Amino acid sequence: MALFGNAHTIDPGTAQQDYARLLAPGEQISAAYLLIRDTMLFTEHRLILVDKQGITGKKMEYHSVPYRSITHFSVETAGTFDLEAELNIWITGAPLPVRKTFSKDVDIYEVQAILAQYVAK
Repeated sequence: MALFGNAHTIDPGTAQQDYARLLAPGEQISAAYLLIRDTMLFTEHRLILVDKQGITGKKMEYHSVPYRSITHFSVETAGTFDLEAELNIWITGAPLPVRKTFSKDVDIYEVQAILAQYVAK
């Protein structure tokens, strides 16, 4: 489903190697999701959103969102005819949520549990 822009799970160890330059010393990626061009990384300290830009995708923008900045989030599960699940994350100071779409192959409850674990700290 990645062809249509839906997120799918990637190995945290692979993401750890691929994005090592973004991480603080000792910071570990606990979960990672890949869209066609973008990536979501969950560490113990923050959510990192990697936004590839431009035609070639060589221009990158990295958003580091400390979990304490997340005011709330919502999860919409996939339905019978709607095969996608959605995650909305509201961040302090931003009027609109960050919205990510996941294929039915991703356990959206697992994504919600990761956020709940870190945001509740």
